[in-house]
Amino acid sequence: MNIEKKLWGFSKKSEKIYLFTLTNDNGIKINISNYGGIIQSLITPNKFGKFEDIVLGYDNLEDYLKRTPYFGAICGRYSNRISKSSFIIDGTKYNLSTNEGENHLHGGFTGFDKVVWKYEENSSNENTSVNLFYLSKDGEEGYPGNLETKVIYSLNKDNELIIEYSATTDKSTHVCLTNHTYFNLSGDFQNTILDHKVWINADKYIPIDNLAIPFGTIKSVSETPFDFMNSTKIGERINSKDDQLKNGFGYDHCMVFKNFDGSLKHQANLYEQNSGRLVEMFTTEPAVQLYSGNHLEETFIGKNEVKYLKRTGVCLETEHFPNSPNQPNFPSTLLKPGEIYSSKTIYKFSTIK
Repeated sequence: MNIEKKLWGFSKKSEKIYLFTLTNDNGIKINISNYGGIIQSLITPNKFGKFEDIVLGYDNLEDYLKRTPYFGAICGRYSNRISKSSFIIDGTKYNLSTNEGENHLHGGFTGFDKVVWKYEENSSNENTSVNLFYLSKDGEEGYPGNLETKVIYSLNKDNELIIEYSATTDKSTHVCLTNHTYFNLSGDFQNTILDHKVWINADKYIPIDNLAIPFGTIKSVSETPFDFMNSTKIGERINSKDDQLKNGFGYDHCMVFKNFDGSLKHQANLYEQNSGRLVEMFTTEPAVQLYSGNHLEETFIGKNEVKYLKRTGVCLETEHFPNSPNQPNFPSTLLKPGEIYSSKTIYKFSTIK
């Protein structure tokens, strides 16, 4: 197990930004930055033993600073969307930044994906990790409370990337953190992810309007294009005549896990046949946002000058439900003083020959 650190560049405020390389004894290598907690690269072998990068992103920090659709980043304080950029806590209305039309997305204009985190490195015989720390101050992007946030990225000998989130606050606030990595298990970012197979242990999903805001209902996946209870290619039904696929421009929906009880469970798989790569996802969260890269376009010029076209990456963003602060029938995301927000997600990498 090994961890290396190199200076990657500087923020617009001249803060030092580093790239940490976590490597295990099997050769799996992950680059993580303390800017936005970005997973910049993730190198794993295919079934023939060839090591390739399987996540979208940029080669250079400058590209992340200019424009990014959250490639590999931590999203917060609140991942996903909050309608009309506001919520009410104990009778007080809080107005958040409006960075997607009239709505609030992934923490606002300067969410956790665009800040420089403090860091701490750790390495042992069992795993190697980087701990990231950020104080989101009271009023930042409109949120109440000083939020002390910690995210731990670990790579262990069992080829697991473990992401652990925790936070405390001095004033009641809403918190929902996730990671926004775009996977392409083929190792060739010119390929789409439509042939990737997905299994999700979700018997329900959350319908959205044409602004991707939930109606507040939770519906069965049965006899819909959102049924991934059996492993199914992403492209098999993505062009079906379905109002929900139209509203999301494809898959951009919160999938609600069956028999959720808050424990760490195996809840999803992502598999690509030609490479044989399999990603197993475990999480303590009640849902995952399945996003099929519908808004990627050729202006996103990524690693090795490859243009990231529509549907060349797929995200499995573990989370609570979108717009929960304004939906009392959704599981609460309210964090109060004295409480600890805690969440854990594992992505395990292997191959099938």
